Amino acid sequence: MTPSGLIESKLPAVKTTIFSSMSQLAQQHQAINLGQGFPDFDCDPTLIESVHQAMLAGHNQYPPMPGTPVLRQAIATKVSALYHAHYDADSEITITAGATQAIMTSILACVHPGDEVIVIEPAYDSYIPTIQLAGGIPVLVGMRFEDNRFSVDWDLLASKISLKTRCILINSPHNPTGMTFSTADLARLANIVRDTKILLISDEVYEHMVFDGNQHHSVASHAELAQRSFIISSFGKTYHVTGWKVGYVLAPKSLTAEFRKVHQFNVFTVNTPMQVGIAHFMHDHRHHLQLSDFYQEKRDVFRNALANSKFKLLPCDGTYFQCVDYSAISDRSELEFATWLTTEIGVAAIPVSAFYQEQKQNKLVRFCFAKKTETLNAALKRLQQI
Repeated sequence: MTPSGLIESKLPAVKTTIFSSMSQLAQQHQAINLGQGFPDFDCDPTLIESVHQAMLAGHNQYPPMPGTPVLRQAIATKVSALYHAHYDADSEITITAGATQAIMTSILACVHPGDEVIVIEPAYDSYIPTIQLAGGIPVLVGMRFEDNRFSVDWDLLASKISLKTRCILINSPHNPTGMTFSTADLARLANIVRDTKILLISDEVYEHMVFDGNQHHSVASHAELAQRSFIISSFGKTYHVTGWKVGYVLAPKSLTAEFRKVHQFNVFTVNTPMQVGIAHFMHDHRHHLQLSDFYQEKRDVFRNALANSKFKLLPCDGTYFQCVDYSAISDRSELEFATWLTTEIGVAAIPVSAFYQEQKQNKLVRFCFAKKTETLNAALKRLQQI
């Protein structure tokens, strides 16, 4: 038993994440879990075979600290083809233990005690605790929510810039809202940070899930912004292997050098055979190029099934998340409604208020549609009956 008073928490306000809590509740009540964002289907067996062959070929010891050269080169090739951006595989690409580690390492590399970091809310739950661990001060900028659509209030964000602003954390395609940045958004952001030393951390883990024939506008595609950015992506999200925890960071050479200083003492390096296997799998570009169509089909099934329900569907331009307005169904708070959905209806969701520090209430919950067809159909049947 640990004596009380031996440690003062560095994150006193942090509790078990809403994702773990709702998943546990779903399990207790045998509910269909559309809460936590992971697929319930297997990845391509070719990817498993690629990793297996890498193991058999002896790729089982430490790789180079920045990642295996073959995977870094495959990423450089992909980024060049998609975003017309050149990143040097040796000095500007680093393989990470998933995107969350990449976010933490980026923040630790550049944020000093007392620095301010602008976070756009609603926001992924790791952002603010990581800033606090670095001694930084989160500065929160709420999205504009009008006509049932979320968008970034760039004027409000610009008003939050101060001499202490060290970096801005952005996320597109956006979790949880499904909003995606346009070229106008990137241009506006460039105008805000021009002539400053502000850095950007761009969370782009859903880069290959953009719908309706639109393109993902990566910060990598904007040369001016790219020069001051850590850009983060995730193989777990792209290849349906969230449990593998493999991602990467793109950044100019000078930023990468600082990132790697922290990375080498944070995790040092990442699973070798999975890196080699993923690199081989990436040679067939269809594996990521066809992902938008794959998830759009699931999105459309979900949206069509609820089109005549009491739920009001928000736009979903990207990601594998669908937010809905339940105001025509209940006056409960978002957490209370999500709990009721799980325990009484048998479908788990995430309250969007959980993505705000102050638990802002808009009567919205988020569903994940990265599920098998039979899982979605069973959940939708229950939701349609409300």
